[in-house]
Amino acid sequence: MRRDRSADLKRKPASREPKTIFTIFCEGKNTEPDYFASIKRIHRDSIINIKVIPASGDPYTQAERAIELAREQGLFKKSRDSFERNDQVWVVFDRDTHERHDEAVDLCAAKKIHVARSNPCFEVWLILHYREYDRLDDSQQVQQFLQTIDSKYDAKGRKLAACDSLVGNLETAERRAEVQLSRRAEENSAFGPPSTTVYLLTRAIRQASQNSRA
Repeated sequence: MRRDRSADLKRKPASREPKTIFTIFCEGKNTEPDYFASIKRIHRDSIINIKVIPASGDPYTQAERAIELAREQGLFKKSRDSFERNDQVWVVFDRDTHERHDEAVDLCAAKKIHVARSNPCFEVWLILHYREYDRLDDSQQVQQFLQTIDSKYDAKGRKLAACDSLVGNLETAERRAEVQLSRRAEENSAFGPPSTTVYLLTRAIRQASQNSRA
């Protein structure tokens, strides 16, 4: 019996979301790239491109470099096909003592680039994988504290944490970061120390991974 192909032509197109490419520009040379490489290994359904910005320069300079590289790679195209419409560009940097931090955030917002910022440093986010953290420490003190709970992390060395095991506590870290940020808002110190918005990036990655498997 000959198959009626008209039914095939009337079928609805697949509803599965296309994979999302996350282009992540990192301030650090070791800690951040190593962490997101671990995230990539557990979320293989999302395509994650990691672009590392040299650590020299303040957040504003890093934002400018990210915008320049994103433009060179065509990430600002006005017309995107269905496989590009969900792609996201992120910049990950620290508050620390940088004077142009707020300008960097505003510059990224103007270019529709997402920001994952930590105050005072990225290690606050790593600590939240282990426990809650509300100590008013500077970057050096935060890194030294992380060293006491992560046997792999060396505050005076290459600063590589036990990222492969850390990501197993990812959702717990996200909840802690969200609560931590709420506390800063209640204190009228939005994004004050200690705080981090890296959870917005990891949550977006997890959601994209879930959508691509649906």
